[in-house]
Amino acid sequence: MDKTLRKPLTYILFVLPALILFIAFFIYPIMDAIYYSFTSWNGISKNVKFIGIENYTTVMSDGEFWSSVKNNGYFILFSLFIQVPIIIIFSLLISNVKRLRGLYKTAVFMPSVMSTAVIGILWGFIYEPDIGLFNQILSVFGVEKIYWLSDKSWAMISILITNAWQWTGFYIVMVLAAILSIPKELDEAAMIDGATGVQRAIRITVPLIMPIISVVIMLSIAGAMKAADIVLVMTKGGPAGATDVMATFMLRNSITSFKYGFGNSIAVLIFVFTLVITALYQFLVARRVERIEY
Repeated sequence: MDKTLRKPLTYILFVLPALILFIAFFIYPIMDAIYYSFTSWNGISKNVKFIGIENYTTVMSDGEFWSSVKNNGYFILFSLFIQVPIIIIFSLLISNVKRLRGLYKTAVFMPSVMSTAVIGILWGFIYEPDIGLFNQILSVFGVEKIYWLSDKSWAMISILITNAWQWTGFYIVMVLAAILSIPKELDEAAMIDGATGVQRAIRITVPLIMPIISVVIMLSIAGAMKAADIVLVMTKGGPAGATDVMATFMLRNSITSFKYGFGNSIAVLIFVFTLVITALYQFLVARRVERIEY
């Protein structure tokens, strides 16, 4: 067995199946998208015309594209400054529950396993102007009904709330697992020294779980950059493009408008933007978060 493992061919044979799948389903599609992004093609005919960087210059000068980039930015900002703090707070609260902790974990995790289409339809009823839950509550306080998904002022925030509701539970379970892995002796020692619950959370628990929080932030950024399904289900990018994100802008141009080459240039830009943002985060923040050893 030892002689077998010393042979490089053995390692190659183990790695080869995964490498083939990686090339077939990741590298090849990326190369294919890059190639077609330099062409004018409708995705159906055999006539593929090479046009150089024309698609990219058209995209970069398109105001609707930059509006969709801005909306992806809203997804990122909402995740970082609202969703992540909520995740940490709820994780800390659930970790201190003595009874029915499993029930709470299941309850917060449930939306994450539901179909986005189901969640979009469910929240569509909640946002319904006449009989929706939100407007029914607001009417008690004499507030005029709000057209949550058809008003430019409210449509984007409505989608951000729905998206956060779907994925917050998934991240809570991750952070909660990190909290519960912290030795109880650390918390007990702080209690003996007279630290309050809030002080223990801020000075002990949160610093110790910073590596997993960093992972949550990274996943949130990646998820924000590829957001599309919840927008398609709830607003299809409306009203008047107010909720368009880069992915929905790409789909509308490549599939609905049959501008496949143009759509691939948008896809390449999404990939590049995501790569740059995650690389910057890794370089500026994540690399400074040390791995905690208990």
